[in-house]
Amino acid sequence: MRTGVHTRVAAEPASFFSVLAPGRRVWAVGAIHGEAERLAALHDELRTRFTRGDRLVYLGNYLGHGAGVLAAQEHMLAFRREIIARPGVFACDVAFLRGAQEEMWRKLLQLQFATGPGEVLEWMLGQGVEATLRAYRQDPREAKIACREGALAIAKWTVQVRNAVHAHPGHDELLASLRRAAITAGNELLFVAAGIDPNRPLKQQGDVFWWGSGYFSQLKGPYEDFRRVVRGCSRARQGVDLDSYGATIDGGAGFGGSLNAVCFDYGGKAVGWIEA
Repeated sequence: MRTGVHTRVAAEPASFFSVLAPGRRVWAVGAIHGEAERLAALHDELRTRFTRGDRLVYLGNYLGHGAGVLAAQEHMLAFRREIIARPGVFACDVAFLRGAQEEMWRKLLQLQFATGPGEVLEWMLGQGVEATLRAYRQDPREAKIACREGALAIAKWTVQVRNAVHAHPGHDELLASLRRAAITAGNELLFVAAGIDPNRPLKQQGDVFWWGSGYFSQLKGPYEDFRRVVRGCSRARQGVDLDSYGATIDGGAGFGGSLNAVCFDYGGKAVGWIEA
């Protein structure tokens, strides 16, 4: 059992951050957006390149947009089982972060508590949630009807959606395990879904981690004492950028682009790249 890992976020609730134990390298997987076939191809390559001492972080946005939302989750769960079955690899060596898609899905399941649920629903459907609903065989029109009928009808509908998720073993557990960010134990690397505000301390980032994509361009130097900040999604679709303090590995999966995994050593240098 690994002990003695101390980080600056030790006082935060354990559910907020994943702490990656000291190792050699970290493989980071960019936004997937339901691109299951690309993810399967990426895993095929990563399977041969992931070695003892490596860590693995999925940087959020697994759901939405693409047609393979369910299959993508199945691929991640299966690959995690495969990796942690290897000698010297532990469950804590694989981390899953929450992206905007997963945050919207969480809010969708609480839609009955929203102010203006109809407007909230329409916005989320246009942002990728419709693809996730249809993947679970849920008709968005039923949600719209429920919004017109009131909170009780919405609550019944969200129970129906939850039951649809329950029918797929492991999906509930995966979505419940998502963390806000991942940090290497020595504070060398910080991994986020989409953004970080350089003007806020780590403990005060909140939902900037998945909604603050626009802040990322303000990162002109090291953030706190991290050697590199790595994100998996750029809402502006600006492509891969490995040349700055803030590395972006979003190749545009779900929007006609590629899915990327980039390997970083603990000094912050990109030492490997898989494109699918």
